[in-house]
Amino acid sequence: MYSGAAAAAGPPRRDFISVTLGPEEAVGVGGYNNSKAWRRRSCWRKWKQLSRLQRSVILFLFAFLAVCGVISYTSMGEAWKSITNKSLDEQRTEQEIPGLKLAKPAVLPAPQKADVNHGDYPELSLQKPPKPPHVHRGPSNLQIKAPRRDMRLKTRHDTVRAVEELVEADKVEKTEKSIISWRGAVIEPDQSTEPPSSKIKEPEKPSSVEAEDQKEPVPINERQLAVIEAFRHAWKGYKDFAWGHDELKPLSKSYSEWFGLGLTLIDALDTMWILGLKEEFEEARKWVANDLVFDKNVDVNLFESTIRILGGLLSTYHLSGDSLFLEKAKDIGNRLMPAFKTPSKIPYSDVNIGRGTAHPPRWTSDSTVAEVTSIQLEFRELSRLTGDEKFQKAVDEVMKHVHTLSGKNDGLVPMFINTNSGQFTHLGVYTLGARADSYYEYLLKQWIQGGKKENELLEDYMRAIEGVKKHLLQRSEPKKLTFVGEVAHGHFSAKMDHLVCFLPGTLALGAHNGLAADHMKLAEALIETCYQMYAQVETGLSPEIVHFNLHAQKGHKDVEIKPADRHNLLRPETVESLFYMYRFTGDKKYQDWGWEILQNFNRYTRVPTGGYTSINNVQNPSNPEPRDKMESFFLGETLKYMFLLFSDDIDLINLDKYVFNTEAHPLPIWVPA
Repeated sequence: MYSGAAAAAGPPRRDFISVTLGPEEAVGVGGYNNSKAWRRRSCWRKWKQLSRLQRSVILFLFAFLAVCGVISYTSMGEAWKSITNKSLDEQRTEQEIPGLKLAKPAVLPAPQKADVNHGDYPELSLQKPPKPPHVHRGPSNLQIKAPRRDMRLKTRHDTVRAVEELVEADKVEKTEKSIISWRGAVIEPDQSTEPPSSKIKEPEKPSSVEAEDQKEPVPINERQLAVIEAFRHAWKGYKDFAWGHDELKPLSKSYSEWFGLGLTLIDALDTMWILGLKEEFEEARKWVANDLVFDKNVDVNLFESTIRILGGLLSTYHLSGDSLFLEKAKDIGNRLMPAFKTPSKIPYSDVNIGRGTAHPPRWTSDSTVAEVTSIQLEFRELSRLTGDEKFQKAVDEVMKHVHTLSGKNDGLVPMFINTNSGQFTHLGVYTLGARADSYYEYLLKQWIQGGKKENELLEDYMRAIEGVKKHLLQRSEPKKLTFVGEVAHGHFSAKMDHLVCFLPGTLALGAHNGLAADHMKLAEALIETCYQMYAQVETGLSPEIVHFNLHAQKGHKDVEIKPADRHNLLRPETVESLFYMYRFTGDKKYQDWGWEILQNFNRYTRVPTGGYTSINNVQNPSNPEPRDKMESFFLGETLKYMFLLFSDDIDLINLDKYVFNTEAHPLPIWVPA
């Protein structure tokens, strides 16, 4: 087949090309000579030979590369300019401040723990004392969280907040800060023009208690178990003889009524939760749900019902997440509001919660300063939770008014204020005891609660502590105990109420939050004095009031007790301060002192059939003369602080996240939304 095909094709061809160059081509006329003109004509012929699609693709690629080149050039130029300018700035700074090295900023800020409070006030950071060993103890569900919004939004909110923090950090670097200096404390003032109170937009919504928060109780120590046993013994007496009533009379196995609102039960709710007494808590919750009714024709004291009932309900709501307690808190909060309908906006002392009327005491138109200035934590928190700003507005007006009043003595306030005129009365008498004590406590705690932004509160607190140092501090003989006395019309009295023993804990809390370091030194001296008010007494229990000896006398102790002052009401103030001191220092002696006090309560005030009783005579161990009354604050405060004092778990009511009201009910510290 192959040979036939070849024959048919004819003779074979020769494969060659013949090229003849004439003279014109030789000299470059009309032919290839590598000149620019020839190359342009050659490229143009090639371009014309391409299809329209091919030419479009090539043009698009060239345009795309050109755009990319311009963008890259711009970015590199800006980066180079920034580096150059930064280098020049550093050189100038080093010339102005020799030896100063500027830290290179990280791309992202280092993560910070949520419980650090000094972020807003870096100037205040103090070197904290060593903390006690961190051991997780306590009942279930004690990773306490304030009610928050829908958890489905949490991730998105966290991302937005991280971006906002970066922006804010950049602003801080570029903004020159003004500073308030107050005798040893340097405070960065709030940059906003309004306090947090005016920024309430919508009610906070509680989240249900999440499954991951339900943790099994971990073992607790022997001293905490002793507190639980004491609580159960007291609760047995209340349940058996005073259930649903205000206070137990353990000796007569009966009860007494003050408001008829189950004060002891409500005061003890959050204590039972913290101690892990689930059965007792559930039983008490049922009573609140079915039997606690505020629509009754009864007069209540605004201050006492706020700190015990409103505070107790709000705290229990935060610990448990149970909306029942918030609903009850809103009910009592609304019923207390008529107290603020006065000419001066200084509230009346008494409210009829059924009729919606309020009035001062029968014998005077005055209210005590401590009472009208120690309801703020609770009403402010109620506004935050409900979104109704009327509660916070009412109590904030009181504080702003008191801030402007004359009649103070270096920050110290008189004990009474008139509800008609709004002015201080009974001028010239200054004390940190009854009728004035918690005014100073709530100055600091409101500042902490609001995120350390309300500088008027801080200024008043710092000024008052300086006033205490200047006018009320003295030292006793022979042990030279530092104590806080009283001044009446220029005359100093060496009298100190047991109530004043709140002060060491408050000072320590302020120092922990960045205030002057000497506040902690004063706290250490004063807690020693408060302990000696127990240790130098025959029963080891403090009287209600002591007088200190200012001059050494042979055979006399530092502490003198008058017959009218030698009763003990099972008060919490010293144990409260021991808790703060141990939490912030880790010094075991504070736990040991608290253990001594608990043992003496058991020895001299415990009633065999259930309950504990106040006593009339702390100087007579053989017959302390029981008074047949167990105050609600023994369960609400004293035993709660005992349990917390003996715990080494700093997250068992973390003091960087919660602030206690004056009845030991923890409320959350506000954080930016």
